[in-house]
Amino acid sequence: MNAISRAYRKFTASTAELESRELQDQFGALAEVETQPIGQCQPGSQVEVVGSIRSVSVQPSLKSPSLEIELYDGSGVVTVVWMGRRTIPGIVAGRTVKVCGRLTCNTDRPIIFNPRYELRPLSR
Repeated sequence: MNAISRAYRKFTASTAELESRELQDQFGALAEVETQPIGQCQPGSQVEVVGSIRSVSVQPSLKSPSLEIELYDGSGVVTVVWMGRRTIPGIVAGRTVKVCGRLTCNTDRPIIFNPRYELRPLSR
């Protein structure tokens, strides 16, 4: 692909497409071979995804609280839920994290419950 074609595609792309490409490039450098883009994950499958935490929220309950994050990688968004947790050290908005678990789609959004996770180094 020559420089003119790249410049044309960059000029005509929407802001969302540019952000998606930038994040995919960034996470592609961090991700291992076995990770996949969130947008390509199939419901019911075991997935490993790397993304940036957009938001962190606690769903309060006396018996069973849950910590929820919204993980975004440029290709899609997945909600990650840790049942029985109110906080996890290092899980903050803007942090890059890799999560591994089963993708469920029982609701209108994809969710991964109680995944294994790996915090990525903070970028400067």
